[in-house]
Amino acid sequence: MVRALLALHDRLPRQGPGSDATTRRLLELAGRLPERPRILDAGCGPGRSALLLAEEAGARVTAVDLHQPFLDELTDEAARRGLDRRITAVACSMDRLPFPDHGFDAIWAEGSVYTIGFDTALRAWRRLLAPGGVLVVTEIEWTGPHPSARARAHWDGVYPLRTAAANAAAAHAAGYRVDAHWPLPESDWWTEYYTPLGERIDRADPARPGMAAALTALRAEIAMRREHGGDYAYAGYVLRPLDTPHAHANGNPMTAWTTRPETTGDIAAIRAVNLAAFPTAEEAALVDALRADPEAWIDGLSMVSASPDGTLAGHALLTRCHVDGHPALALAPCAVLPEYQRTGAGSAAIRAALDAARRLGENLVLVLGHADYYPRFGFTPASRFGIRAPFEAPDEAMMALTLDSARPAPTGTIRYPAAFGV
Repeated sequence: MVRALLALHDRLPRQGPGSDATTRRLLELAGRLPERPRILDAGCGPGRSALLLAEEAGARVTAVDLHQPFLDELTDEAARRGLDRRITAVACSMDRLPFPDHGFDAIWAEGSVYTIGFDTALRAWRRLLAPGGVLVVTEIEWTGPHPSARARAHWDGVYPLRTAAANAAAAHAAGYRVDAHWPLPESDWWTEYYTPLGERIDRADPARPGMAAALTALRAEIAMRREHGGDYAYAGYVLRPLDTPHAHANGNPMTAWTTRPETTGDIAAIRAVNLAAFPTAEEAALVDALRADPEAWIDGLSMVSASPDGTLAGHALLTRCHVDGHPALALAPCAVLPEYQRTGAGSAAIRAALDAARRLGENLVLVLGHADYYPRFGFTPASRFGIRAPFEAPDEAMMALTLDSARPAPTGTIRYPAAFGV
């Protein structure tokens, strides 16, 4: 059946969900790279990502795959585009890479990590990253804690999925921090993958060896996406070794922030951060009101980030809210001094707050915020959990995150603390 599957995918635009736009977006999220970065494209297929990285990022790409016809296709296209000196094709397995330690500025794996498993890939590839290096992978995962029985049965038999929170925890256990998490758009599944693949399926000869089984498997996969696609998604992860400094996507270096829970001595500085970060004093007043509410305030979940010189630059607050009477956490406000914005101060405070909540045994976290920012922490639309705001809010802006994928999340309407005034 494997040969039949490869034949069905031969010369398709892609061998899995993705797009050039997604590659560009992940390249942006990866941040500043050296002028001529050394990039390993693991499981490159016919090389759509490798070609873009060589052409648009000026990269020297080592493209790895086990299927020689894919590598031949990549080599031919690279020569046609005049990129043959920038791309080297190597036939080998992704989990037994014959390269020296610290030899790559970036490792790239779009739609391929499932062949050896997310955890295996992260452990095997870490040694290959140069100081300051970045790992970019896309992984298929559950969008919420309670997928349909049919979707779970399907994927448990193909490639058992986890939630974004569980994948982030696995990345941390493997020695990485998650710098970005970006769900791929639905068009990445259909425009360049399932639609062309479906046309190939319709023309296939089921009498060829292994073809009938391959056609049955692929038709079931496509039908599953049509009927239960809301249960799972592909997502891009930008990962860096925990001991590595990094840069923001705008090219500015990011500070090594120190994070800790607020102390009494921080109260005035936290108020100053919120006053400076927002056009009115409402957020600063909200923090003060939440601190005074014993039903909302949870010690240890007001987190600050400080620069090496001790400047308190960022603040993130989690307080008690409820969903249909069940306890949850609201992430708000999050603030950064203007001169430290886009340096990682806010992200550091948010990640520290979420880590502290996880240690306290909390599970569900809710946020109303920018749909391009909060998914990097694992947040997805709350509607996927059956959770709704008590007011009108764009679906993509009202988001939820479960810190423990094994625990169910409640469904219903959010009840915020009184200080929110809703």
